[in-house]
Amino acid sequence: MNRDSGSFRGKRRIGGGRKPVRDVMYMAAVVAIRWNKDMAAFYQRLKKAGKPFKVAITAVMRKLLILANTLLSENRLWSETQP
Repeated sequence: MNRDSGSFRGKRRIGGGRKPVRDVMYMAAVVAIRWNKDMAAFYQRLKKAGKPFKVAITAVMRKLLILANTLLSENRLWSETQP
């Protein structure tokens, strides 16, 4: 949510979703950036493109959610290598 007025630029916040889920996803994204080379490369690519920390971490959170939903819907286990 933007809190802008005239030339004043307010802080941005994530407004959607349940807070407990967002909290868990944030910590999962931080861990994934540190230990998963694909997520770390994705995060670094966003940062190099000039994205702010919150935008980049939120993109990693979303990528993790999509990955989890895909694994559940296809009844697969996580594997570092592609099948």
